Amino acid sequence: MPWELREHAGRHYAILFHYALPDDAWAVELSEAVPASAKGAENPDAAATHLPGHAFLIALVPDEDPNLQPTIRVWSPDERVVPYEIMRWFMEQVADQVERCRIAFEQGGAEAVE
Repeated sequence: MPWELREHAGRHYAILFHYALPDDAWAVELSEAVPASAKGAENPDAAATHLPGHAFLIALVPDEDPNLQPTIRVWSPDERVVPYEIMRWFMEQVADQVERCRIAFEQGGAEAVE
């Protein structure tokens, strides 16, 4: 499952991409990233210093029916503040995924989205 990281005001955020089989949709998840294991932090060759945490925003992008609209699920047991730049970055990633799914559908099916 690929992910992207971004730092903002000293906090790290992650966007994780994966296929949500029960929803028949691509999931784009925003979380506050957590530090990678201490072992990975000690290794300067480690690929990632942070990993995705628990998602608090999840965009579901249907890929089998272009008439279905993407949806956003919000989950947080506590109040959470999402900086504007991070929300904008997340929504840009969601928009890109929507575009990829629609192009793939037009070109011959959902399997082309991967």
